[in-house]
Amino acid sequence: MEIQEALLNRRSIRKYKNKKISKEEIDKILKAAMYAPSAMNLQPWQFIVVDDKDVLIETIKSIPYAEMLKQSAAAILVCGDAGVEKNESWLLQNCSASTQNILLSAYGLGIGSCWIGIQGMDDIVRNIKLQFNLPDNIVPFSLVSLGYPAEEVKVEERFKKEKIHFNKW
Repeated sequence: MEIQEALLNRRSIRKYKNKKISKEEIDKILKAAMYAPSAMNLQPWQFIVVDDKDVLIETIKSIPYAEMLKQSAAAILVCGDAGVEKNESWLLQNCSASTQNILLSAYGLGIGSCWIGIQGMDDIVRNIKLQFNLPDNIVPFSLVSLGYPAEEVKVEERFKKEKIHFNKW
C-alpha cells in the first residue's frame, strides 16, 4: 500500500466484526507506534494493550463516548511518561505522532481503528488513571480501538486551497 493512499483513505471505524487480532499484528502496530518521531528522540511513550472483552467494556464507564469498544477486538492505550519528557507540550506532540502511526499501521494491515481522545478532559484522565492503575508520572493520552471493519466510511474531499497560505497570512 502506498503511503499517500493510506493517508487519504484511512477513516475512523466504529463498527467491527467479531474476529480476534493476532499478537503478531498487534506487535506490528506497536512497532510502528514506537517508530514515530519524538522530541530529542526521547520516545516517552508507554502502551497498554487491552484485549480482554470485560476490560474493553469496563473502559466505557471511564470514557462514555467510547461505545465502539463493545465491538472492538482490542484497543491500545497510548500514554506519555512525564518522567522521560518533562515538557508537556512535547509529550502531547510525541504521543500524537505515535497515535497516528498506530492508525496508519492498522489501516495497512486491514484493521479498522478509531482515535479516542483522553488528554485534556480531567474527569476522563482521572478515570483512566484509576482504571489502569497508572503511576503518577504516566499521562494517558489516547485510546485507539481496533478491529476488523464491519462498515465502510465514505472518503470525502478535505483538500481546500483556501486553507493554504504562502510565506505569510
